[in-house]
Amino acid sequence: MKRTLFLVALLGFVGLIGLRLYQQWPAAEAAAGFPSAGLSRSVNAAIAELGPVSQSLTLVGSLRAQEVVEVTPRINGRVVAMHVDLGDAVQNGQMLAKLEDDELRQQEQQSEAALEVARAVINQRELELQNLQVMRDRNNGLREQGLISDQDREQSQTRFEVGEAQLNLARAQLLQSEAGLRELQIRLDQTRVIAPMSGVVGRRFVDVGTLVNAATPVVTLIKLDTVELIANVAERDLVKLQMGTQGRVTVDAMPGETFIGTVARIAPLLDPQTRTARVEIVVPNTNRRLRAEMFARIDLDLGDQGNVLRIPRQALVVRGEQQGVFVISDDIATFREIRVGLTGEDWIEIATGLQPGETVATMGSNLLRDGDSVRVSGAGASRSEEETSA
Repeated sequence: MKRTLFLVALLGFVGLIGLRLYQQWPAAEAAAGFPSAGLSRSVNAAIAELGPVSQSLTLVGSLRAQEVVEVTPRINGRVVAMHVDLGDAVQNGQMLAKLEDDELRQQEQQSEAALEVARAVINQRELELQNLQVMRDRNNGLREQGLISDQDREQSQTRFEVGEAQLNLARAQLLQSEAGLRELQIRLDQTRVIAPMSGVVGRRFVDVGTLVNAATPVVTLIKLDTVELIANVAERDLVKLQMGTQGRVTVDAMPGETFIGTVARIAPLLDPQTRTARVEIVVPNTNRRLRAEMFARIDLDLGDQGNVLRIPRQALVVRGEQQGVFVISDDIATFREIRVGLTGEDWIEIATGLQPGETVATMGSNLLRDGDSVRVSGAGASRSEEETSA
């Protein structure tokens, strides 16, 4: 008996809850924006008309310097002087840092001394060769007179040839010493870290006393006369871009200011993961106000198409992969699939699916369902009334 009473009470409670929900359902539908049966939804409307459609594309990305060089020394050594700091402007060929060169200076002095010795040896060999030549010529004359033997004449000739060879050896040693001195002078010159281009010091990596090698960057030089905006563009927009297309560049750090950017390079390959391609846009920066790694956006004007069938952009309704509009006729909204051409900021081109003069819902169209009764207000209301009266 108790179990039966419990079940009856439970069913009564569930029925009461259901009744309350049923009574509140129309209010909930109205609050959610769904019209009750027999009511018309108020929407704005527009007329499909012929006119121009301007197409633009907005890209966002980071700015970077067009030329960036990490300057490294050409030899190992300890930094004994730094001549530039962060933000300094430098010229091509300017010395940025100096490495220790005491040992190389000592070697240079030794090489210069060896060079002087080699020159002195050459002078000595030249004098000896001149003396041997005189003796050879005299013995040749004595042999013709029969005063000395052939052996004596041959010995003087041999001594001359040996002296000539010694002179050539001394000259070769001089060339070797000169080459060694030049090598030391090159290494001494390499202790000076030189700017390979004009620019600004973007980073400084070392201080005085740091031991560096040929793989250690000393500073980073950047050229800010021109910066680049790097952006990844989806494949559907990539086909609309052309080299030389210009646009307005803005950065959040400088509101109200605009710069001119030009599409300079478009990657021929797409990223297989994101289906995007890299696009590089150059931006003149003569006053150097733009900085590398600033977040920027560019609005590219892709041209316009004149005298095409167009509707306001807000009339477009997207349902999954379908694009369409709600066409209003006799106060009934009917969903119709369309094919879109050019897409501008305010207007879109209708390639197929509409005829000039047809009325489409604009504001409020995303809340409509196929076959809804509508009441046109605002834009398009007068035209709709004229069609009804006609």
